[in-house]
Amino acid sequence: MQWRQMDIEYTFWQMLHLCTSPKVVYQHTKYHKQTKNQWARDDPAFVVISILLLIVAASAYCSAYDTTVAHAVLTVLSVLMFHFLITGVVLATICWLYAFDVHCNSFFPMFILLYVIQYFVSPLLVAHGFIPVLLANLLFMVAFCYYHYLNFLGYDVLPFLDKTTFFLYPIGVIIILSPLMILSGFNPTRYILSFYFS
Repeated sequence: MQWRQMDIEYTFWQMLHLCTSPKVVYQHTKYHKQTKNQWARDDPAFVVISILLLIVAASAYCSAYDTTVAHAVLTVLSVLMFHFLITGVVLATICWLYAFDVHCNSFFPMFILLYVIQYFVSPLLVAHGFIPVLLANLLFMVAFCYYHYLNFLGYDVLPFLDKTTFFLYPIGVIIILSPLMILSGFNPTRYILSFYFS
């Protein structure tokens, strides 16, 4: 695996379109199946760039909220391993490589919302009061709903799967739980930051 052999431009095109028009990405997945006779990516660039972006984002959080280098390294490794890789491996059950691709595709917009945007608005989100609780819960609700919507789109293109609307069911649970979390005063941003950096 060499940097020169990876299609970086196509990877960034996919990342942009996963945030703006994800159906286009999965239309290209159908074309990939027709031309290369496989559903999964044959280029590791998406995973490599996602890992690099996760390392940068986790390092930014550590530089803002952490006090020791050893804990920062541990935090970066745990975010990389548990948030991205192990979660993807556990969720990838059908056509393993393609399922991991679907997870990677679904994870990227969630990464933008919960790692990048949350980082910049975290001073507002960790404050006490109803507005920070509301905004933090809305940010998490949108991120997780969009993750599951992209999972649905990814599995919906597979012609051998029936009832792919099953992948939309978690969205209903999230929409039901979000108002309850807001009314209870639970702030997911404050919880996550205190979990990693308390």
